Amino acid sequence: MPAAGRWAIYIGVAILFAVACGFLSHWQFSRNAERSEQLQLVADNYDAAPVALGDLLAPGAELAPQDEWRPVRMEGSYLADEQLLVRNRAHGGSAAYEQLVPFRLDDGRVFLVDRGWLPPGNQQAAPDDIPAPPAGDVVVEVRLRPGEAAPSSGRSAEAGQVPTINLGLVAEQTGPIEPGAYGLIMSETPAPASAPFTVDPPSDDPGPYLSYAVQWILFAVMGFGFIGYVIVNECKLRREDAEDEDDLDVVPPAALVQTADAGRRRVDPVALHRARKRPRDRDADDEDALLDAR
Repeated sequence: MPAAGRWAIYIGVAILFAVACGFLSHWQFSRNAERSEQLQLVADNYDAAPVALGDLLAPGAELAPQDEWRPVRMEGSYLADEQLLVRNRAHGGSAAYEQLVPFRLDDGRVFLVDRGWLPPGNQQAAPDDIPAPPAGDVVVEVRLRPGEAAPSSGRSAEAGQVPTINLGLVAEQTGPIEPGAYGLIMSETPAPASAPFTVDPPSDDPGPYLSYAVQWILFAVMGFGFIGYVIVNECKLRREDAEDEDDLDVVPPAALVQTADAGRRRVDPVALHRARKRPRDRDADDEDALLDAR
């Protein structure tokens, strides 16, 4: 194949590689933007002043995305007999549990409260002790969270437990609850004698997305650089081959040796190499010409 054809293929491959890198870089930039929005939402809402639940969540409504993590205050009582555990929660370096308890507000609404996490037991997977929620009238402050998706694998849990905080699955065991959100506990008044461990605040790690996006751009640039190196190196080799062919057309006399047949000579490769490497001597060349003439 002609050199120009090969180079066109090289450049085409580099362009396709750059396009693929561009798509991957754009995807990483998009994920970085999403992560930045999440971090900004937490920064704006996490430590906001608590408001009444009705100010942010109407009965039966879905939680607005911009209200996630907003604190709300509720007055009512826990339905302790309907509490559940959600399993396989990553806390304390183990597959822990979180305690879910429905909370009946004074206006009759039932809202699910996550009271915190509990470690697995010493002799069994379930917690050794499950703290009871405060009895009677209670004032609780929680942060609003959207319900989680149901397990895609269809896995279930034993009675009294749920695999995720999917409000539909919870309602199947507790009875009707608000379907739009649940609350992550902040405080309870009166304070209980014992309580689960508080769930850690969300991570403020921005993630590696921005660095990955920049890396994909660099890969695209490196692809063109590599193709350029290949083309330049191939041109250099072709030029050297052409120079070698030109040199073979002129054989120095010193590289010719007499053969067994009178009047015939052959080229000695070693002598040819030495003749080409040593500096030209005009007198020596004249002597060689005289010898050849004789």
